[in-house]
Amino acid sequence: MVPDGSRVHVIGAGLAGLACAVALAETGQAVRLYEAAGQAGGRARSFYDATFDRVIDNGNHLLLSGNRSVFRFLDRIGTRDRLVGPPSTRYPFLDLTTGEHWVVRIGAGLWPGWVLDPTRRVPGTRAHDYLSGLKLARARPDATVSDVLGGAGALYARFWHPLAVSALNTEAERAQARLLWPVLLETFGRGGRACRPLWARDGLSETFVTPALDWLARNGAPTVFGRRLKALDCTDGRVTRLVFPDDTVDVPPGDQVVLAVPPWTANLLIPDLRVPTQFRPIVNLHFRLPTPPARVAQPLGLLGGTAEWLFVRGDVASVTISAASPIVDLPPETIAEPVWPEVARALGLPPETPMPPFKVIKEKRATFAQTPEQVVRRPGPRAPRHNVVLAGDWTDTGLPATIEGAVRSGHRAAETVTALQRTS
Repeated sequence: MVPDGSRVHVIGAGLAGLACAVALAETGQAVRLYEAAGQAGGRARSFYDATFDRVIDNGNHLLLSGNRSVFRFLDRIGTRDRLVGPPSTRYPFLDLTTGEHWVVRIGAGLWPGWVLDPTRRVPGTRAHDYLSGLKLARARPDATVSDVLGGAGALYARFWHPLAVSALNTEAERAQARLLWPVLLETFGRGGRACRPLWARDGLSETFVTPALDWLARNGAPTVFGRRLKALDCTDGRVTRLVFPDDTVDVPPGDQVVLAVPPWTANLLIPDLRVPTQFRPIVNLHFRLPTPPARVAQPLGLLGGTAEWLFVRGDVASVTISAASPIVDLPPETIAEPVWPEVARALGLPPETPMPPFKVIKEKRATFAQTPEQVVRRPGPRAPRHNVVLAGDWTDTGLPATIEGAVRSGHRAAETVTALQRTS
């Protein structure tokens, strides 16, 4: 039973914090959401760039139709229809080295008949090659993706490797293999209906963030911006006060605190909390085209170049570079110059097409490094404080650090809060 007059203080209005706050408010809990920045969304938001004169996302995110936590969240805030994608499960690819185009086409049902059809699977692969994915289920905790799948030939180079780098944002030679298994199990393992590619039609904020804030406001859960938590005052292992730069907020008995903040912030607030300490960047580039291009099959996987996935929204072409440590510190122009010819080629533009206006967005700590050494540092939802719960894609959700992982962590945090209230 929820104690009378109790409140849940959710710190951080990224997707994990928003999902947690919505899940709690949905059950009638009194919730207050605090955000250090002037806007919500964290690493998954949209913004208007004046020099670019367009609304763009700070990162390109590919979702899958089997992301059940994402859809639970979107159904509650009423924006499921703002995710769009192809009517069938298809993944077009372009090999920039050879110029070869192909489309992986996965049937809707559980029967993996597509791997038996050379016209529907990755070129140069055989049907039994795909059984290599089962090795992930029994991979050792210290095994990397390349350790487990590196002998798969063309399938590794053209499917497993790009999938692993995109999903884990870590070099395949260092990324934990076991962490890729739940991705396959929840999506590709459930047939084409669960692995259809999807993306935000109008932008991340329009799909995930603004509607969630509006829903919370309508349900009596206000969001307070510009409130960076400085410290947690504790007595007998329990948080009793939230300390902000300009004031404090009491946390009386019965109240709970959810820290939906990055791992480095959580560790500053709770020094004895074990968290991941190494991170990987993602670089996203947006090119404003002179005119909207002709119909482009997307998301288009790019192999043999710098970028990995191409998305087109109106007259803006966007690409993602995961595990971008080698380039993240380069000047924007130096990053964009080799990428634009790849984009132009993918769009079918003449090679001499000059580079249009562009925007480079660097997320230097986009995710934790999903290596075996760092994965074991992911904490569960319970913090070493009696009334504190953790949320974030860096916590031990069993999934990689993705939007699905962030939202699921928020839902799990809400469930943990409820369980703590029942036992208090």
